[in-house]
Amino acid sequence: MEETSLVDSPLESDLADLTDPNIEDYSTSNVAEPPTEVHETSNAESLLNNAGFGEALDEEGEDNVSQEAKIHESGKSHAAHADPESTLPDEGVKEANVGYAQNGLSNGLTADNGSGKNGKSEVKVKQIQKGAGSSLHGGKSSIKCSTLVKKTHASGNSGTSSSSSKPFLRSSSSSALARRQDTSAPQSSNNNGSPNVASKPSVLKKHSATSTSGTVVSSPATPGRRSSISGLSTPSRPTTPATQSRRASLSALSTRSAPSITELNKWATSPSSKSNPPLKSAVSKRPTSLSLQSNSDGGKTIPDFLKRSSPSSIRSPIPSAGKSPVPSKISPKALSSSPKAYTNSKSLASNGGLSGSANAQKKPSTTDSFTNKRSSRSSEGAGLTSRSSNERTPASTDRAPSMLSRRKSLTPESRDTRFIPLPPVDVKAGDDVRLDLRGQKVRSLDCNLVNLTPKLEFVYLRDNKLSSMNGIEILKRVKVLDLSFNEFKGAGFEPLTTCKALQQLYLAGNQITSLSGLPQLPNLEFLSVAQNKLKSLAMAAQPRLQVLAASKNKISTLKGFPHLPALEHLRLEENPILDVPHIEAGAILLVGPTLKKFNDRDLSTEEVKLSQSYPAWTAFCVQEGLEFCSPEEALESTKKFMFSKWKDQLPPGYLVTEAYVDRPSEEDPCRCRFKIQKESKISEAVDLDLHYQWHIGDRTPTNFVPIEGSTSEVYWPKHEDVGYHLKVECTPFLQDVEFPPIFAISLPVAAGTGCPRVLGIILEGEPVEGNIISGSAKVAWCGGTPGTGIVSWLRKSENSSAAIIGAEDYGYSLTLEDVGANLVFMYTPVSSEGIKGEPQYAMTSTVQAAAPCVSDVRILGDAVEGNVIRGTGRYFGGKEGSSTYEWLGEDPDTGEFKYRSRGSSEYLLTDEDVGLRLMFIYTPFNSEGICGDPISAVTARVLRAPPRVNQLRIVGDIREGNKVVVSGQFVGGVEGASRVQWFKTISPHVMSDSDLDAISTSKIAKAFRIPLGAIGHYLVAKYTPVRSDGESGEAAFVISDSPVETVLPPSLNFLSITGDFLEGETLTASYGYIGGHEGGSHYDWYIHENEYDPGSTLPEARQQLQHFVTKEAVHKLISFRCTPVRDDGTVGETRSTMSQERIRAGPPKLLRLKILGDAIEGSMLQVDKEYCGGEEGYSKLQWFLVYLLLTSPDGAQREIKGANDHTYAICTEDIDGFLCCSCLPVRNDGVKGDIAVSPLLGPVLPGPPMCESLEICGPLVESGRISFKASYKGGEKGLCRHEWRRKVLGGRDVFLSNNEILELTPEEVGSRIELVFTPVRKDGFTGISKKVVSDIVVDAEPEGKSLFIPNCFEDMELVPQTLYFGGREGESKYTWYRISHKIDEPQIPDEAEPVGSSMVFTPKLEDVGTYLSLKWVPVRKDGKHGKPLIACSRSPVAPAPPSVREVTIKEVSSGMFVGDGEYYGGFEGDSKLCWYRETADGSSFQIEGATSKTYVACEDDYTCRVVFGYTPVRIDGAVGQLIFSEPSSVIYPELPRVQKLILSGKAIEGEVLTALEVIPKGDSQQRVWEKYKKDVKYAWSRSTEPGGTDSFEAIPLQRSCSYRVRLEDVGYCMRCECIVSDVFGRSADPVSILTAPVAPGLPRVDKLEVEGRGYHTNLYAVRGIYSGGKEGKSLIQWFRAMAGSPDLIPLPGEVGRMYEANVDDVGYRLIAVYTPIREDGIAGNPTSTSTELIEVEPEVAKEVKQKLETGAVKFEALRDRDRSPVKSQQHGFGSLERRILDVNRKRVKVVKPGSKTSFPSTEIRGAYTPPFHVELFRNDQHRIKIVIDSETEVDLMVQSRHIRDVIALVIRGFSQKFNSTPLNLLLKM
Repeated sequence: MEETSLVDSPLESDLADLTDPNIEDYSTSNVAEPPTEVHETSNAESLLNNAGFGEALDEEGEDNVSQEAKIHESGKSHAAHADPESTLPDEGVKEANVGYAQNGLSNGLTADNGSGKNGKSEVKVKQIQKGAGSSLHGGKSSIKCSTLVKKTHASGNSGTSSSSSKPFLRSSSSSALARRQDTSAPQSSNNNGSPNVASKPSVLKKHSATSTSGTVVSSPATPGRRSSISGLSTPSRPTTPATQSRRASLSALSTRSAPSITELNKWATSPSSKSNPPLKSAVSKRPTSLSLQSNSDGGKTIPDFLKRSSPSSIRSPIPSAGKSPVPSKISPKALSSSPKAYTNSKSLASNGGLSGSANAQKKPSTTDSFTNKRSSRSSEGAGLTSRSSNERTPASTDRAPSMLSRRKSLTPESRDTRFIPLPPVDVKAGDDVRLDLRGQKVRSLDCNLVNLTPKLEFVYLRDNKLSSMNGIEILKRVKVLDLSFNEFKGAGFEPLTTCKALQQLYLAGNQITSLSGLPQLPNLEFLSVAQNKLKSLAMAAQPRLQVLAASKNKISTLKGFPHLPALEHLRLEENPILDVPHIEAGAILLVGPTLKKFNDRDLSTEEVKLSQSYPAWTAFCVQEGLEFCSPEEALESTKKFMFSKWKDQLPPGYLVTEAYVDRPSEEDPCRCRFKIQKESKISEAVDLDLHYQWHIGDRTPTNFVPIEGSTSEVYWPKHEDVGYHLKVECTPFLQDVEFPPIFAISLPVAAGTGCPRVLGIILEGEPVEGNIISGSAKVAWCGGTPGTGIVSWLRKSENSSAAIIGAEDYGYSLTLEDVGANLVFMYTPVSSEGIKGEPQYAMTSTVQAAAPCVSDVRILGDAVEGNVIRGTGRYFGGKEGSSTYEWLGEDPDTGEFKYRSRGSSEYLLTDEDVGLRLMFIYTPFNSEGICGDPISAVTARVLRAPPRVNQLRIVGDIREGNKVVVSGQFVGGVEGASRVQWFKTISPHVMSDSDLDAISTSKIAKAFRIPLGAIGHYLVAKYTPVRSDGESGEAAFVISDSPVETVLPPSLNFLSITGDFLEGETLTASYGYIGGHEGGSHYDWYIHENEYDPGSTLPEARQQLQHFVTKEAVHKLISFRCTPVRDDGTVGETRSTMSQERIRAGPPKLLRLKILGDAIEGSMLQVDKEYCGGEEGYSKLQWFLVYLLLTSPDGAQREIKGANDHTYAICTEDIDGFLCCSCLPVRNDGVKGDIAVSPLLGPVLPGPPMCESLEICGPLVESGRISFKASYKGGEKGLCRHEWRRKVLGGRDVFLSNNEILELTPEEVGSRIELVFTPVRKDGFTGISKKVVSDIVVDAEPEGKSLFIPNCFEDMELVPQTLYFGGREGESKYTWYRISHKIDEPQIPDEAEPVGSSMVFTPKLEDVGTYLSLKWVPVRKDGKHGKPLIACSRSPVAPAPPSVREVTIKEVSSGMFVGDGEYYGGFEGDSKLCWYRETADGSSFQIEGATSKTYVACEDDYTCRVVFGYTPVRIDGAVGQLIFSEPSSVIYPELPRVQKLILSGKAIEGEVLTALEVIPKGDSQQRVWEKYKKDVKYAWSRSTEPGGTDSFEAIPLQRSCSYRVRLEDVGYCMRCECIVSDVFGRSADPVSILTAPVAPGLPRVDKLEVEGRGYHTNLYAVRGIYSGGKEGKSLIQWFRAMAGSPDLIPLPGEVGRMYEANVDDVGYRLIAVYTPIREDGIAGNPTSTSTELIEVEPEVAKEVKQKLETGAVKFEALRDRDRSPVKSQQHGFGSLERRILDVNRKRVKVVKPGSKTSFPSTEIRGAYTPPFHVELFRNDQHRIKIVIDSETEVDLMVQSRHIRDVIALVIRGFSQKFNSTPLNLLLKM
């Protein structure tokens, strides 16, 4: 077992475990759980443990040495030793420090050191090879320490370990200084002094692969002694103070090859290790290797194990993946001496880490990006608040939890610093940037012990008595500041404002109650405020803060939580806030996506998921003070919180009911919804006008900046907005009055779907033919990469639309085809990833044709005689119409062009044109007849053509021996001796001369005779034109249309017929052909009666050389005729040959005999036979009936008698038998042949039943009887059926009967009778029905059979009973008579009175009591009359029962009703009348005494209805039914009316107008007003135009008779409308009155009050209600008054509505005097209001009280020695110098601090006796003036208003409390 002296900082180890991602998770590693019990620890250690970093304190005070300090010191030392000329730049140091702050010591060994009684320290580390156990020795306290084993690098390099190692750190303790001074003396590693390099390599290697543990043995320590880590010394080493206190800083050992303890001791004490500490590595995200270089001057080499070990890695704390810190400079000598380490560095960088040199220049300024607030969306940086799409959370932020041991601390009371003497700091070269004053009981930074300089970068002031930070402001380059365990209270952070480079701030163990004064530190990355008295974390935003440790506080709310965009770890252990459920989710919401750890644990997946279910503005509401709650309650609670917060901001009577923003998505419309509703009690409120403004924030809902131009309800998020929150502000306006805005916050903008979408299409260009139409599309790419898109153009007409092929560009030139159509531009967006969006299109208006014009007019063709030239041009301008072409020729004399031709674009040049020019004129016309400008073109002068021949052809018959001639048109002057040569060729096309065969020589003669050898060939003539002057032209060829034909026609040289000329034989014809090749010759066979008969053709033998002789040719002649045809179609002469004998007949026989037809009864059979053998004579036929054994017992065959014809009708007797026939052929000359028998046909089946004939019998007259006759056929007759039907024209037939006899009725008259007979066989088979239709049934004579009149009653229809006969009755005649007596004879008396002429008669009242007689004359439909009939009623006409109808009530006047009704039923007698009263519930009562038709209402009838009753009574006493009228309307008295209105008061603003009504005179109205008036309602309205009286606008909520005139009424007329209502709910007509235009009133102000809290730091505002016209520049003056004093002290310059209080107002009341002034300058009476006594703000009062209790206070301030305006403008603050303001109970003193060249001096000193006072300046909150007397004063500057207020109140407090100086004197009043 070996021991060594090791020193390591627990803070550094804890930081390494917190930030290093290479540490294995403790749950999976082999490292044992670190013990938590510690016997002796310090309070500082406990504090830092609670802060989450396991800080440990060593005996020498270096327990909290920052990693930056150690890296800086080691780096500079190494650079100084390795390369004297190379220095480490500040920027490199900064970045190295930043990296080391996160990485720290990754694998250091931790030990504890206890000091003995003599002050010597001894620490023993016991290395155990196999286990991780520990042991205790000698009763000493032991601490178990473990180191975490890092994962090896994934590259698999066996020679290099990836675990981080820390460079050695330089300490400023006395023991460290002594050790550095003693570096030249060699130290022995073990007892014998020799290094044991290979003593235990295998043991350590095995041990490092699992875990490293040791037991720390220390001497007994006194209670209260702080144990810390110093050094581990070997037992054999002499115990000297230098060796006991020596600390060796060692990097982590490589897990692959660990050194022995002896080697460590030897190397740690060697000169090379002290003079050459390891070089810092470049900053990177992954561990990088650094070489360890030996010092050539030291004489010793670095041990092998250190060469193999991997040094520490420094990782950048910046969370952005795109940022790489600037690396420190590395000595070239160091890099060159360690190639192995350099290679390892490259390999690590290639595996994902960032190389320190490659990415050094890519680091942006995070401070600038945070503070600039993104003033424009196009200039956003790549810092922490940058919205770059490439920003990602680096992998380095996923860190394993720290598993280092924690050590408990003692209470501050138990600490005794006497046992820990701190040696003085060694100030040497290189230590000018470091100050260590820990545990020196420093109370002020102004003391001689503290020497703060601007160069300091690492300042350690913990464990002192500091209570003020005054003096810190000089540390402008400080990076690490340790102020832990002092006496800070919470205020006075202002001096930190100048510490812009500060990266780590330690404030643990103080009494800080609030961080609100902590300024924004742009580079702060670590902040520890643990073990304070914080109630919240409210402070300024810290842009780069990554770790915030706030454990062991009193934090109970998240209100005011700052914006921390880079925070990764938040610790809140042992705070009341942890009792809130899901507080981790709340931290995620407030911090944002950068948070990775909470309370030293990785974020819970459930909490992360839970945080995503909260509304978007939850973080904002929590920061504003809302209590954090569950997600289920968050939506409602946040709404209520925000709505209640906005309630006082909105106009009175309005409430926010909805404020919402859609979930935003990239390039997708995001809509906001705000609803501000009116309260129900406000019925006529004015609608609000809402204005919108969109903002963009960070990844948390903070730092919102307006988006320029986004002021609508909808916003389209852009690609750069993805991941950021949106905010929309809604500003309500009520009648041009702006109110504070409300807002809504969205969730982070989601990435787009990638499917592009077209937002709009724009078409540019005029749709006129020839123009270019350009289309463009505005596309939202929705997260996809912008592509090109697909463009197409379509042509759309009225009936169809089609795509334009090839039109795929954004521009399209309109053509003629587009005229009259609409062009459609279709765009389909396609992203670069190939995703297509929905196509969109835009359509132009109808394309118009351009004006007709022509261009490019020219003449085609050579201007040579004989040529045809053609004029052409390019027409443009719609569809071309009848454009004109004109040719003009040049006049040889004048040179002018004269007309030649018109209408054709072609022109033939003739001899006349030779030597002249021609002009072509093109005049364009479109299809509508519009003419364009003519354009012309001129040819060159026409040249004479060379000799040539045109229109060459061969004339003549192209036959052998014929003469042909070649002819043509000679062009080119006068033809001379042109020559012609003839050729022959097989091809009809002349290809070249080689294809021609000459058949003549070249001759002048044009004629040529066709030789025999040209037969079958084409003739070719070669024509060589020759002009008269001998010039020859180009030869021309012409070929004949057809080949040469032969002269001999086709003919026959023989023709004959062979064969036997007998019926039934075959004849054959043959012929011989000559005359060329035979083609399709024609031949036919003919038959002749004799030799002279021309004959007739036999069609069946056409084009046949053989012919079969039939019987038609017997005894006749046969011939064969042939017409030869050559293959060329030439037809020769026709020849024929005839047989020498006639055709003879053959023997008689039958070639075929069979029976045709079906074997069914009734069918007609026919014999089909084919006879052969001459002319047939009388052949004999016989039909037979054959019964087979199957159908008949005897199977007999019998001859059917009389059946000798070719046809036979099957009869009933043939059923079940078979039929056949036999035939004996006989020739006409009597020769008989053999008998032939046909095959059997059968068996014969019975035929279908059928009716062969059907006939109707009987007369077809009305009432006649008819029958029928039918004949049956079809087997044995069964029960046949028949029906009689009436045929109806245009309708369905009517069934009449199925009897044998039908009796005709009148209904059948005019119709036809149809008989349908259906035959039925006996076996039930039904045949086809047969129909027969009769003639039309005629009518009988018209006759009236009977006439009867029933009983007659008044007003009842009387219908006589008649019986008519004689066809259909027509319009018979009826005549009614009234007679006085009954008649018996059928005759009308003379006195009878006719009363009706229709069939139906209704007796009237005058017919009652008389008899009625009817005369009826029957008339048939055709108009024929019958004999008349007369009948008389049996009794007189009886009256109807009495009744009444139309019973009504009419109100003739107010309260007077008249009832009436219409009587019916004979003559009326004394009918009974009555009146009823009907109440509201429906019950009715008869009114006594009311028996007439008139009724006057009384008071009992009010609210009731009256009903009139009518009982009819006939004159004979018969009584009818009582009939009631409808109830009348509800009876009311008269309405109370107003005669007119009178207004009291003046129409002046502020006056009260009162309406008085005048009641009409009269008893009725007086009684109505007295008894029945209920209330009077008033309505006030204002004219819509100034001074106008035409239209008025109602004033809401004005319903009383009085109205106070308002400001808005000035200049308008007022109208009061009065409506009176009675107790019955009725209202009279409104009565109104108008005023003159309202005049403005005297200005005044009501309800004047001052708003604001009663503290001296608050803002106060005066508010009141002004009246008296439009307010002008009213005067407001603020005063100050003492309690109980009437005197007012004016505040100069305070004349605004707002007043900001200050310290001078403490103890006074603030009074505001408001003098209202109208717009025209008229002033009203002033009004005043006051506040309560102004008190000191509680925090300030508490601080002032504490300082007053001490009796003496010092403040830091600045004094401007020269406050001249010129210097202030030049230098900003002039020449400021530091001063100390010393205040106690007796006097005030201003001291100028001493410096290196001067001593402190007192500049001003004075007591509190008058005229001493303190002056403050309202325009400068940092300035304070202390006036001792008229000649002595000092002007000081402080950092903040807070400090200024504290100074003023402390001075005044001392002056008043101990010197009784009045306050007014202190304020110089």
